[in-house]
Amino acid sequence: MDGWIEIILHTDDALLGIVAQNVLFAYIFLFMIILLETGLIIFPFLPGDGLLFSAGVVAASTELNVWILLVVLIIAAVLGNVLNYSVGKVLGNRIRQSDNFIIKKYIINNLPRTQVFYDKHGGNAIVFGRFFPIIRTYIPFFAGIVKVEKSLFIEKTIIGAVSWISLFLLLGFFVGEIEWVKNNYGLIFLCLIIITLIPLLFSLIKKIISKK
Repeated sequence: MDGWIEIILHTDDALLGIVAQNVLFAYIFLFMIILLETGLIIFPFLPGDGLLFSAGVVAASTELNVWILLVVLIIAAVLGNVLNYSVGKVLGNRIRQSDNFIIKKYIINNLPRTQVFYDKHGGNAIVFGRFFPIIRTYIPFFAGIVKVEKSLFIEKTIIGAVSWISLFLLLGFFVGEIEWVKNNYGLIFLCLIIITLIPLLFSLIKKIISKK
């Protein structure tokens, strides 16, 4: 547990330690984090955006090759979404028939609205959902439940993965050697989390106000 906390709170230091020990393991480790965050609904807390930025920063000053990493992480992001979509599709009928109170309240009761949402915004949701923590973990799962067309899902998944990974990883790589960035990395990491969470928080506040 302490290891996860260390990775989330001190991502750059944790990555530097891993790269110093074994570069190959660093590639595998980063691949698995992105795969888990996007592939399983129980891992929405993993630091996707911050991890990508940190990986770029670390790649700028270590043996970690940013271009190899770019390909590896895009593959991880695509596979994660496809896995999540497949799980949602396989479990869809069971979830619809479930008598569990929590599943009924938070999933089944919202499926009609979810279906309408994907019918209207499916492609855009899959692409732009990549840039929002927590949301990106659940979008492919619900896309599988409501059976979004697979060819459309895979196409938008690839576009979203390439855009998301490239933006944060290369941003970290190209600005990572700037002295101000090095000295204020913690602040930048925190700002990334806050900025990417703003749309979600705004949506929740709007929903609470509308209910009142």
